Amino acid sequence: MPRLALFSLAVCLLATAAAVVSFVEGNWLGILWVMMAGISSNMAWFQFRRARAQRAAAQHPAA
Repeated sequence: MPRLALFSLAVCLLATAAAVVSFVEGNWLGILWVMMAGISSNMAWFQFRRARAQRAAAQHPAA
């Protein structure tokens, strides 16, 4: 798995934990943490798919 995907996944997990803590404490700032978790999740998914496509292209070059 690419390094950027791992970093984005770590940020997503940390943002999710921060959102849960924020909502448990009754702080509505958790909405921002949820948005950050969504963005970082999308970044991780994009980087993972990009690496997989590059690996597939390297194994099967176009004719």
